[in-house]
Amino acid sequence: MSRVRSCVALLLCALLAAGVLTLQASEPADAQYVPPPRTYELAGRYLTGGGAATGEVVAALGTTMYVTNGMRIDVVDVSNPAAPVRTSQLDVTGLGAEPTSVAVAGQYVAVAVPATKKTDPGSVAVFSASTGALLGVASVGALPDMVTFAGSSRIVVANEGEANSYGQPDSVNPEGSVSIINIPLLLAGNPSAVRTATFTAFNVGGPRAAEANGLRINGPGATRAQDIEPEYIAVVGDTAWVTLQENNAVARINLATAQVVSLLPLGTVDHSQAGRGLDPSDRDNAIAIANWPVSGLRMPDAIAAFSTGGTQYLVTANEGDARDWPGFNDERRVGSGSFVLDPTAYPNAAALKQNGALGRLTASTTDGDTDGDGDIDRIHAFGSRSVTIWNTDGTVVWESGDLFEQLTAIEGAGFNSNHEATAFDDRSDNKGPEPESVTAAKIGGRDYVFVGLERVGGVVVLDVTTPSAPQLVQYLNNRNFATTANGPDLGPEIVTLVRGTGTRPNMLLVSNEVSGSVTIYRQAGRATNPDGAGRLTLLHNNDGESSLLPFTVGSVNAGGVGAFRTVLDRETFDARNRNHAVMNVYAGDAFLASAAL
Repeated sequence: MSRVRSCVALLLCALLAAGVLTLQASEPADAQYVPPPRTYELAGRYLTGGGAATGEVVAALGTTMYVTNGMRIDVVDVSNPAAPVRTSQLDVTGLGAEPTSVAVAGQYVAVAVPATKKTDPGSVAVFSASTGALLGVASVGALPDMVTFAGSSRIVVANEGEANSYGQPDSVNPEGSVSIINIPLLLAGNPSAVRTATFTAFNVGGPRAAEANGLRINGPGATRAQDIEPEYIAVVGDTAWVTLQENNAVARINLATAQVVSLLPLGTVDHSQAGRGLDPSDRDNAIAIANWPVSGLRMPDAIAAFSTGGTQYLVTANEGDARDWPGFNDERRVGSGSFVLDPTAYPNAAALKQNGALGRLTASTTDGDTDGDGDIDRIHAFGSRSVTIWNTDGTVVWESGDLFEQLTAIEGAGFNSNHEATAFDDRSDNKGPEPESVTAAKIGGRDYVFVGLERVGGVVVLDVTTPSAPQLVQYLNNRNFATTANGPDLGPEIVTLVRGTGTRPNMLLVSNEVSGSVTIYRQAGRATNPDGAGRLTLLHNNDGESSLLPFTVGSVNAGGVGAFRTVLDRETFDARNRNHAVMNVYAGDAFLASAAL
C-alpha cells in the first residue's frame, strides 16, 4: 500500500473510531451528509405602540421591516434585532380604511387599502422603498385582503369581495377577484396597468359552471362569483395559487393572461382516523385529543409554494372560517337543538351532543346533509387544525393531522388557549390552535415550512425536504402562560423569513395582531463577528483525489466517492453554518502529511 493510501486509511480509521463516519459494505456513490436542522432563537421584538389590531402584517427586505400600524406602515430598521428602531412611516390616510396587507420587493412597497365602505372597490398604494414617497395608487376589487409581488415589477392582490349582509335592505355582495398590477404602466398613468381575473364564468349557466361544482358555495342568494372570497396568494413564476377560504378551495391564476386556469376543491380531514383526532370540548377541563366522527373542512387562510426534487408543491394552513353576517350565520354548536343529527348515521346522537363529547364543537349548518332530507349525515367542523402538503393537481401528499394540537399540549395551562387571554382548553370547541399563516424556504439545501398558530401562539418549524414525510424541527412560542401578563406576543398573523447575508443570520419575523408586536427570531448557530471581519475555513486534503480509490479496512469495503463526499459535505456545512467562507485545498506530493506519520 502506498504512503498516500496509508494516510487515507489511517484517517478513515480514525473517523470510524470517533464515530463521525459510518462505512457500509458497498458505499453508494451518491451518499450525502444530511445536515442537522436549522433552528431559531429569540433575538428581539418590535412594538408598534398602537396596541391591539396593529402589527397584523409584516414584510421585510434586508434589514428593513414594514409593519401595519393603523393608517400607517411602520418602517423599522432591524439591523440590530435586539433593538429595532422605527425610522419612518408610510401614510395611507385618505385612501380608505386601515391597510390589510403590505409587501416589498426591489424598489417598491405595496400596501393594500380597502375602501371605507368595504364593498366598494379598494386600492393598492405603491411607495418608493428608498424614499418613502407615494408613487401611485391602483384601483382594485372590493376588500383587497392580501398583496404580494410577482417579480419586482408586478403586484398581485386578492380581493376578498366579502358581503356586508344577506337578505337585508342594504345588502351588498361584491364579486371576489384577483388583480394584477403592472408597476411601470401604473407609474406612467397607463389605464391598462391593472388587469383583473374574475370568477363570473363559473356562475351557474356560465361556460365554466361545471368546473366549480366541487366548491363550497353557501351564501344565500349569491352567485358563485359573489360567493368566492380570495384570501391569500403564493406566486410561482406566472402562476398565482390563491386560497378561496370560505369556499374550501384554491384557484390557479395565469398572471400573464389574468385568467383563472382551474379551481381545486380541498376536501376534508377525517377526524375519526388515527393521527387525525381533535379535542372538541372546552368544558371537559382536560387535554382530550381523540378520534371523533367529524370531518374538518380545511378552508385554508395562507398558502405557500416550494420545490424539491424537481417537483412543485403547495402547503396550506387550514384555519377555517365561518360566515357570520346579518341575515346569515352558517355555524352552530353540535349540541344545539336545531343541529339535527341523522339517526341512522349517528345512532348515539344523544351521547355525542353532551358537552364533554361533541356538544360544544362549532360545526357547519350547510355542509353534511348528504341525502338532502334536512338533517346532518356528517358533522363538518371549520378548519382541520392542520397543514396539508399538496401536489399542484390537488392530490394530498401529506397531512399533519393532530400534530399541532399535540404540540399545544406541552404548553400545559396554555393548551388550546385563546390569543386574548390565557384560558386552558378555551379554543378546543372552535378550531383549536388555529394554524393561519405559513411560509416556505430552502435553507442549506433543505426545505422548511414555518406555520403560525393564531390562538395559542408561536411558530412550528417543519423540515419538508421529503414532502411525504416531514420532520418536526422546532416549536417556538414567545408567550408565558405562567404569568398574568398574558404575553408578551399574542395572535400570530403572518410569518416571513428574511435571508441573511455575510455575517447576518437568517431572521424569522412573526407579526402578532393582539399584542401589536413583531417577534424576531434569528437562525441559531451562526455567530456574528463584532469587528466585521470575515472568517475562513480551509479544508486541506492531502492528495484528496486519492481517497476516491476504493480500499478495504479489514473485510469492509471503504473509501470511494461516497466516503470522500460525506466527509467533505459535513465539514463544508459545519463551516458555513458558522458563517465562514470555505476553501478546499488539494495538496500534491510535496505536501503529503503522510510523510510525518
